[in-house]
Amino acid sequence: MRRAILAGVLLALVGVPLWAYWPRPRLADGVRADRIVVHKASRTLELYRGSQLLRSYSVALGPHPVGRKEREGDGRTPEGRYIIDYRNPNSSFHRALHVSYPSARDAAAAYRRGASPGGLIMVHGLRNGWGALGRFGITRDWTAGCIALTDRDIDEVWRAVADGTPILIEP
Repeated sequence: MRRAILAGVLLALVGVPLWAYWPRPRLADGVRADRIVVHKASRTLELYRGSQLLRSYSVALGPHPVGRKEREGDGRTPEGRYIIDYRNPNSSFHRALHVSYPSARDAAAAYRRGASPGGLIMVHGLRNGWGALGRFGITRDWTAGCIALTDRDIDEVWRAVADGTPILIEP
């Protein structure tokens, strides 16, 4: 019994760090995506060129991700069709791609409820200085409504996506 427990502990001590830091094959240099699809339910971000899936990444979202974003501070990640309209290499997070939320429809819906729609929804890496967390940094939802990837993954998305790229955020 002791040996089984010891073996389990040793496996966890070796296996968990390997899972968190094991490198995945990267996209080839120069590969460009022409759209991004985020699936909130499965916590994935996908890059496509035409109908070809180039890569899928695990992501973390806001702490209350179910449902459409209704107002600033609700902890939800918006749903809908947007574009990546600019990038911020000097963000408080490792790189940041700005999502064009709120749309006119989003803003009108929030104002009808007497609320601000919020803004500054980004696709970004981990908070600066926390990149060593690797995949541990995206195992739970922690953003204010943004879409967070590991630093390695946002570096790859940053290179593959141009400003003006459409992003579809689905439930």
